[in-house]
Amino acid sequence: MRNIVIRAYKTGCILLMPFLLLISGMNVKATSPETIYKGIFVEEVDISGMTVQEATTRIHNYVDSLKETEIILKATGGNQSIVTVGELGLIWDNESIVDEACSYGKKGNIVQRYKAIKDLERENKVFTIEFEMDKATIEQLIAERCGTFDIEAKDAILKRTEDSFVIEDGQTGLKLNAAESANTLYEFLKTSWDHKPVALDMVVEVENPRGTREELEKVKEVLGTYTTDFHTSGTARTANVINGCRLVNGATLYPGDTFSAYEHVNPFTEENGYYLAGSYLNGMVVESLGGGICQVSTTLYNAVLKAELDVAERFNHSMIVSYVPPSQDAAIAGTSKDFKFTNNTGHPIYIEGKTSSDKKLTFTIYGVENRDPSRVVTYESEVLKTTQPEAERIIADVSLPVGSINVQSAHIGYSAKLWKIVTENGVEVSRTEINKSNYQVSPRTATVGVSTPDPAVYNAMQAAIATGSIDHVKSIVAAYNAAQQQAAAAATQVVDPSAQTVVAN
Repeated sequence: MRNIVIRAYKTGCILLMPFLLLISGMNVKATSPETIYKGIFVEEVDISGMTVQEATTRIHNYVDSLKETEIILKATGGNQSIVTVGELGLIWDNESIVDEACSYGKKGNIVQRYKAIKDLERENKVFTIEFEMDKATIEQLIAERCGTFDIEAKDAILKRTEDSFVIEDGQTGLKLNAAESANTLYEFLKTSWDHKPVALDMVVEVENPRGTREELEKVKEVLGTYTTDFHTSGTARTANVINGCRLVNGATLYPGDTFSAYEHVNPFTEENGYYLAGSYLNGMVVESLGGGICQVSTTLYNAVLKAELDVAERFNHSMIVSYVPPSQDAAIAGTSKDFKFTNNTGHPIYIEGKTSSDKKLTFTIYGVENRDPSRVVTYESEVLKTTQPEAERIIADVSLPVGSINVQSAHIGYSAKLWKIVTENGVEVSRTEINKSNYQVSPRTATVGVSTPDPAVYNAMQAAIATGSIDHVKSIVAAYNAAQQQAAAAATQVVDPSAQTVVAN
């Protein structure tokens, strides 16, 4: 027995010969060491007999074909949008599987290789493609395609009639969560996608409206009111004040809401109801769409002060205005100057704006009055300094024809403070500085047209300007215009020779 074992040990290589002959005679074999055995697939792509480069190209073509697969994104309200997998940035992420496929059955000891080859005779070896996408691209695409279907939540609001309030119920909103939707789609494509078209629900969140009838029914007390006068305004400025009041009127603010006057009254366009009227610019009065709108923000500012709301942003005008004392104005100038305040009352508030036939503008703020009845709030403007304008200013404008003149009145410069004074039971308990404002001084200014082809007229106008007297320039302009009118009248008269009478054309 011992002799038999020793013989087997010594002839181990001889015993392996039948095994090697079996491998060499098997059906499944590579045509060359560089090609892939028969029965090897990547997903559904048969790469048998291919080189690594050939298999890589074939799989890339397969992945490209998958990029045309459509994904239906199901958004709010039954709406949907269709995107392709390629639009989501799909890429093949594990190209190393081609090397694995090529080396399958060619690595390991002879037993391992034999087993791998025998396994291929029984069933195909299938490698799985791993995909990768860019989450940022997915999120952006979802937001662009599905965000438009959002249903905005609308808070319950108040509407005021002649003597009472009407409550308008709110509306529940539905809003796409693009980030979570992108995560859902990403994970699906990475782990569960079968390479076929599919419809997926996007993540949609419910937004509940603010405001109940119970809390809005409490809004009925006057917290603050203020009135200004615009009876000296021309037609265009009057229309702008009325339009601005209309745009602000009816605003309902919940606790913590910040109101922006600019956001409510812009854009300053004809389509939004505005006309050209005077406004301040660089120390001058110029015509602009919406001129006069600052009287709206100023009147509202003083009502807000009376209601003791939290003023978040306020700017004074560049020059003094006539409809409120110094430091009680609030200017609007594009996005650089705005009037903003926050509802700090703990209850909803309502803003009512009205204009009257005798050109009075009034804002009233309604809410829930929690202040002690004995508490009275007043505001006092204190002028710290005045600066009188110096000599008149005359501007020669070559873009305007001779005979044109525009005179703007002088503006006194001011430095002022606004004080908040609180009394309780008739006794002053506090005096607080609310703001400090500086207003430019501006001299009486005339803009005079000097454009003319006649050198004599041009020189005469420049000589008048050189005197520095606006009234003298006005007299020269008036004389020039009168002479032009006489010349024009004479030019329209002809003599009829037969009748010897003057006929006007």
